[in-house]
Amino acid sequence: MNQLPGGSAPEGPEQQALFGWEDTAPAAPRDGGGFRDGPRARRMLNVREVYAEPAALASPRGRQILARLPGVPVTEVAGHWRIPSLHGNDGNIARWTRIKTETLVLGVRQSLVTRPNGRSADWIAPGASNGCAMACAYCYVPRRKGYANPITLFTNIEAIIAHVRRHVRAQGPKPEPNQCDPRSWVYDVGENGDCSVDALICDNTADLIAAFRGLPTAKASFATKFVNPDLLTLDPRGRTRVRFSVMPADDSRLLDLRTSPVAERIAAAADFLDAGYEVHFNLSPVVLRPGWQRDWADLLVQLDDVLPDRVKEQAAAEIIMLTHNQRLHEVNLGWHPRAEEVLWQPAAQETKRSENGARNIRYAREVKHQALARLRELITTHAPWLRIRYAF
Repeated sequence: MNQLPGGSAPEGPEQQALFGWEDTAPAAPRDGGGFRDGPRARRMLNVREVYAEPAALASPRGRQILARLPGVPVTEVAGHWRIPSLHGNDGNIARWTRIKTETLVLGVRQSLVTRPNGRSADWIAPGASNGCAMACAYCYVPRRKGYANPITLFTNIEAIIAHVRRHVRAQGPKPEPNQCDPRSWVYDVGENGDCSVDALICDNTADLIAAFRGLPTAKASFATKFVNPDLLTLDPRGRTRVRFSVMPADDSRLLDLRTSPVAERIAAAADFLDAGYEVHFNLSPVVLRPGWQRDWADLLVQLDDVLPDRVKEQAAAEIIMLTHNQRLHEVNLGWHPRAEEVLWQPAAQETKRSENGARNIRYAREVKHQALARLRELITTHAPWLRIRYAF
């Protein structure tokens, strides 16, 4: 079934409003439009087709999204996870980045579960999206989705936030410091997407940031490779941690397709700190190839030269070594084979089953151990102020 956003809402159950919309960002466009209405945002996302579950179309957030997409055709689907024309069609490999630019999926998140983590965050909250408009060749999200990985936005943001609020309040105060944070429970709210890109489409990210403003024992956290200035207006009051992912510029140009340049991410750190965010960095992923030590040293020198003292004083970092996957390797060969020249290194990698049961490819234990030790030495030499929260 196709319909135009300007038509009547499809029949289906209305989603229950679990808290008042006065607690969330306004549905109307902000005065002046903002970055998300400008040319750079349109280059990132120029939506020309929407696939949507009926309940997502009927929701307040779904209606807000479609109001920003006048004239874009909408195809109703029974579920957001399996759409044969997207996920089951191997012909889409050649259109990998075009689909990310032009296709949007709207769904309702059914599983509202907060999982323990203990590495980057204390908890992984149910995310408000899955997939991304960017095209990082190493991304783990598409490994189970087949041949296309556009953004899926979950429109039941009220239910997601209500769940998180209940979970935070059930924990009470954090009893003792840990590597995630010395005082607050940290909730990763963007595990399978990029909240900065999601904010180009709707107010899910703004709503999450607003919710954590009122949770004094917790803070939100998300990693990003996209600098969205609209986030500077959201007044997080120290309750949201932004983790800018960085890597050497040559690696980024090859592997981080459609992302903000690394230099731009670094330059944005002070602006985000001044806007009320906590700003950390992800050294991620660390890809081992000829010259990697030299290029990581150059990046650390760049961080030391560019970042002002106020950023350095509160900064911390995560080191994440590359994890790859056979199925993703095969997909990448169809749209970006040059990336696989550095990502796929069987002589240095081994198969390992992840916590979720997937069979992934990671650097062999001794290779990884030596690389992490060397990177820590480089940090001590070139950016001794950068505290490493954890390395994986």
